[in-house]
Amino acid sequence: MRTIDELAKAAEEALALVAAQPAVVEAEVFVAANSALLTRLNYTSHIPCNGVEEPKSAESYGIGIQAVFDAPDGRRIGFGSEPSDLTPAGAERALGKARTAAVADPEFVSLPARAASPRTLANYHDPRLMDIDDPSLVAAGWKITGGALRTFTASSRLAALAQDDEALRRLGLILGGDVTILRERIAIASTAMPRAQTDETSLITAFVTAMVESQSAKGSGASTGTRFDHFTDEAGVEAAQNAINAIGGERVPSGTYTVIFGRQPVADLLNNIVIPACTASAFYSSSTPFLGKLGKVVASRHLSVYDDGAMPGLMGSKGITCEGLPTGRTELIKHGVLAGCLSNWYESQRLLRDPALEEKLGARGPAAKAALVPRNGFRFGAGGGRQFDSPPGVAASNVVLEGAEPMTLDELVRRVGDGLYIGRIWYTYPINGLRAGDFTCTVVADSYIIRDGRIAEPLKANAIRINDNIATVLNNIAGTTKDVKGTIVWAADEVVYAPEVAVTGVHVDEIAGFMEELD
Repeated sequence: MRTIDELAKAAEEALALVAAQPAVVEAEVFVAANSALLTRLNYTSHIPCNGVEEPKSAESYGIGIQAVFDAPDGRRIGFGSEPSDLTPAGAERALGKARTAAVADPEFVSLPARAASPRTLANYHDPRLMDIDDPSLVAAGWKITGGALRTFTASSRLAALAQDDEALRRLGLILGGDVTILRERIAIASTAMPRAQTDETSLITAFVTAMVESQSAKGSGASTGTRFDHFTDEAGVEAAQNAINAIGGERVPSGTYTVIFGRQPVADLLNNIVIPACTASAFYSSSTPFLGKLGKVVASRHLSVYDDGAMPGLMGSKGITCEGLPTGRTELIKHGVLAGCLSNWYESQRLLRDPALEEKLGARGPAAKAALVPRNGFRFGAGGGRQFDSPPGVAASNVVLEGAEPMTLDELVRRVGDGLYIGRIWYTYPINGLRAGDFTCTVVADSYIIRDGRIAEPLKANAIRINDNIATVLNNIAGTTKDVKGTIVWAADEVVYAPEVAVTGVHVDEIAGFMEELD
């Protein structure tokens, strides 16, 4: 993996080269190196397997240049990139692509200017993760697998179903998933900030699904972290225990329920509905359910949501954005009031100059400017990493949800009385457009029926869908738990740190009833 010094040197040399070219008004050079390490988990008790297999890695590095050019018909802006070449020749090719791709953009104001406040997070990466070797990667996979297998073999519930080891294997104990380590290094230099700024990030995650196939029971587990020394078998243990708990799942009829959303559903709803609705681009395009509501009530007064990319120890933290600006805290919803939105430099400048700013955002002047501080200009790509081959987009970092009066899960279940605990949802998406706020999702695992203030029977997987409006979730908060855990959902850029959240009046539809006739 390319060193941080190599990236910084390449950024400054490329900027000097670009600045000397004719017709270049201003430029931004972004250099990145990314490394993703993965070990696949694959255990099947009734089929020969390796338990842990497919340890593999993917690395990339390159240079991206965004430049503003003078042209006879006005200024044009373009972006170009070059992979695997940090030399001046690579920079020349990237600039050539930017020049060829340059177009007039009447909404473009400038490339990012230096921030008034300095960065607050530096030297936060884990050197052990940055230098991890192959045996340690494989050992991390075995740690998860071992935790799951110990949980299976120690289960009295499974022992009652299988009288000996051979019968236990015939139950079809399955474990799948992966351990992923992501390492990022970047350097950025621009006309406004010519001295290269650098950032170095490391993280480790585990995603696990466990099954007791003969019982049609499955469970999931996950973990997030920034230090290898803190990595445990937690995700494997959690997945196996949830699979055991899911044995004997029951159906529930369509209706309106009080629902406790577990951390994964909370993260999924934030990632697919709330966070996209809290971006500057959503307000600019009038595609948010919060249109014109800055400073107005949009949720229960018990609810607060913010994004903080500079919080030490959290997995989504970065020292600087991919625009060279400091990360920090952006209040999104504060005690139920819409307080701000996520943005990058381009989106902030575009919205602040929009004649319809007050109609779209709900404020103008200092209030609008304070709500649009560009702390979230990142160049994330599918599979993770900070990509040199794309201009900055807008992405969250660490999204934190807090309740006003947190309690234990047992207390929250007693408060609910009768309802549902939803532990995992899938395929969450807005219907009728994001602005309408309507959404749908399928309940796929880790869920239970709540009866008489206690967790009762497990809920059968893939037997209900939630069809409702995000306003129901945000406004009908009945309580939250104390314990917060970092959670990542499918294809998400951010990490969500959230408790379990109880919501009243959630509409649920029973699905796939015909499957019962096939058993």
